[in-house]
Amino acid sequence: MAQALKIRRVAGALGAEISGVNLGQELSDGVITALRQALVQHQVIFFRDQQMTPAQQVAFGARFGPLNIHPYVAGMAGQPEIMEIIKEPQDKVNFGGGWHSDMSFLERPAIGSILYALEIPEYGGDTLFASQAAAYDALSPGLKQTLATLSAVHSASREYSAAGQSTQKRSSMSVAEADGMVGEYVHPLVLTHPESGRKALYVNPAFTLRIEGWSKRESKALLDFLFEHSRYEAFTCRFAWAKGSVAFWDNRSVWHFALNDYPGQRRHMRRVTVDPWPEGAGAAAERVSEAAL
Repeated sequence: MAQALKIRRVAGALGAEISGVNLGQELSDGVITALRQALVQHQVIFFRDQQMTPAQQVAFGARFGPLNIHPYVAGMAGQPEIMEIIKEPQDKVNFGGGWHSDMSFLERPAIGSILYALEIPEYGGDTLFASQAAAYDALSPGLKQTLATLSAVHSASREYSAAGQSTQKRSSMSVAEADGMVGEYVHPLVLTHPESGRKALYVNPAFTLRIEGWSKRESKALLDFLFEHSRYEAFTCRFAWAKGSVAFWDNRSVWHFALNDYPGQRRHMRRVTVDPWPEGAGAAAERVSEAAL
């Protein structure tokens, strides 16, 4: 089955479209390993013409790690691991409408997100992706050396505050405001991918507050530079959705941006988010995946 997979790169920096697999079926360990390899290599992988029930999407996502239940967005009734991302025709603001990676505000951030399209607008609604590994590679040796010594503070406090983009009212989504102290977690500014060994920038316009040990004012110039640099067009690819399309991206090395360019139309997606295995658990599976790279 793994040999039947066809992988076609879609851009120079990241992205590949995969055919020859039905994600709604129970897949062999070999196919899962091949898909994980493709994800690590290409950073975001795309599939067309898929049909998945909520239970099938959960089952597929769980092959890659435990699934996240979002702390601020209500999940599907009876299937809390699934986030229904819906923009109704009357809604003005979409969900995910800005450059970011998912869940960096957690102590152990999510490793990947799997988004499935059920209903798309007649036009618009594409998603952009940006390789943070390519962004890192393009930096000067001197800046790389400096960044290697720095970490940044991440929190949900801004994005999920009353004024945050994610908490704006939507007709078909229930999003809660972060209540009080939601926690601040420190992550290196440069991550070494645990499976590929490739380095990537790890900053997040939605959730990075400041550089650890620096004031917000002191942090602003460097973070603004990195935010601008990280979305340079040469580091990106663009995915045009169709009903049944799936995108699976690696949050450890990828930003994404859901375009809000389809006023008066409905867009309905379902997302599951893959967390890292608990310490010790899943280590054998990760070693198998790493050995195959």
